[in-house]
Amino acid sequence: MRVLGQGRFLRLIERNGWEMVERPGVEAVVAVVACTPDDELVLVEQYREPLAARVIELPAGLVGDDPGQDGESLETAARRELLEETGFYAERFERLTSGPPSAGQSSEIVTLLKADGVVRTHSGGGVGNEAIETHLVPRSSVERWLEVRRRGGRWIDPKIWMALYFLR
Repeated sequence: MRVLGQGRFLRLIERNGWEMVERPGVEAVVAVVACTPDDELVLVEQYREPLAARVIELPAGLVGDDPGQDGESLETAARRELLEETGFYAERFERLTSGPPSAGQSSEIVTLLKADGVVRTHSGGGVGNEAIETHLVPRSSVERWLEVRRRGGRWIDPKIWMALYFLR
């Protein structure tokens, strides 16, 4: 392995003639599928600089990326990220699937977890300079809602469609 460049959060490496990106100090990535007691899917929207656009996503985040979080479990990270981004607390999590979101570019593995026992405790919005908007979308109309947002210029993270598959 040869390091080609490194920033604060990402490292560009070359291995066996292949260039790829790593996240040093990050153990994993979690994405949370959460529904309210009123059967609304909990989604987040935020501006993403790499796309220079707003993106609608599942609540998600990095595992073990902050000091003192070494060995953090997927469930602990999922609970923390869901609470920070949306203000919802979840009692339990069920692992749905894991896999690489961009196998040709990154070593990152995302685990999709379903949250159960979801209760709102505050408004969310993220931490630090995050400006996250929470959307509660009735499951019965989420596909139509997403299409309207897409036509309005929002990017829709494909993991949402995977979440809808598992919710069926």
